[in-house]
Amino acid sequence: MTTQGMSGKRSFRSFLGGIAMFALPALAMSAAVPGEKAPDFSEVDAAGETRSLKDYAGQWLVLEWFNKDCPYVKKHYGSGNMQALQKKYAEQDINWLTVISSAKGKQGYLEPSQALEVAKSHNLSASAPFLLDADGSMGRAYGAKTTPHMFIINPQGEVVYAGAIDDNDSANPAVIPKSANYVAAALDASLAGEAIKTASSRAYGCSVKY
Repeated sequence: MTTQGMSGKRSFRSFLGGIAMFALPALAMSAAVPGEKAPDFSEVDAAGETRSLKDYAGQWLVLEWFNKDCPYVKKHYGSGNMQALQKKYAEQDINWLTVISSAKGKQGYLEPSQALEVAKSHNLSASAPFLLDADGSMGRAYGAKTTPHMFIINPQGEVVYAGAIDDNDSANPAVIPKSANYVAAALDASLAGEAIKTASSRAYGCSVKY
């Protein structure tokens, strides 16, 4: 084989390697996008029950990513803001699932028994105990990047909101009363049959510990 031929083969392999390098992150981090179908999921919650997207067909569903050690999660749970939202919308027959995608050994990872204790100590008012997504498959499918990161899915199975809980990325809970809550606004507008003014926003918080 000529030197030119070998060089050509090496260049082709480099080209393929380049494609793989750029393609893998895209495959690993697809995302839930407003206006499109919500990515499927099937995860076991802390009580051992499997929760799947298909279980919520024809219903409203809110997804929230959680890490008990994240200051931004503490902001919304320590103030009672997140629990109040969960309770308010659960009373309007809206499902709310809180997801932990921290990998084993990473910050925020919880064994099922620990997750049940944290749910109790945090007065979790979600529709089920924490979904335990330790392999990160659900988080990556949704493109969950931070805690909290919020998604709203309508009864048709479409994402109608993706992003931050509100418009203030301070970790100080004192800012909550003056913040515009995107999740509440999107749910209130949807329930009233009105258009959602802000369907996406930049999520803020701690990085999900995949």
